[in-house]
Amino acid sequence: MNPKIDLIRKTRTKALELISGLSVPELNKIPEGFNNNIIWNLGHLIAAQEGIFYLRGNLELNIEQGFFNSFKNGSRPEREINGVEIEKIKSLLFSSLDQFESDLQKNIFNSYPAWTTSMGIAINSIEDALNFLPFHEGLHLGYIIAYKRLIS
Repeated sequence: MNPKIDLIRKTRTKALELISGLSVPELNKIPEGFNNNIIWNLGHLIAAQEGIFYLRGNLELNIEQGFFNSFKNGSRPEREINGVEIEKIKSLLFSSLDQFESDLQKNIFNSYPAWTTSMGIAINSIEDALNFLPFHEGLHLGYIIAYKRLIS
């Protein structure tokens, strides 16, 4: 087990604990003054992971392109996400991470190119990308906490 991936799993588990008991409308509610909602943030964790590791690594996505487009950086919720889709997002939070861990062990990211995040953080290797992801996850966990306070 990779300790960084374990940290991401713990963050995602905490996110699911925080939203436990929220209704579909609450998960979809966009608080006044904001551009997205709790369920978008959860879907974004998956899309960002796929984008950072696979797209940046010049590899195929493990998720549907439509899902990726709905939750990628710069997107906004365009419709209400229903209960079935919410369960899919919850499941993908962990299955996509398991897939990444397996692919990392298979060393498929051997030609990962250097790039700089929108926050100005230089990513020069798959290891740098893996170091960056917990920071990104924590940022969105903070949004989820704030949104929950605003809608409850």
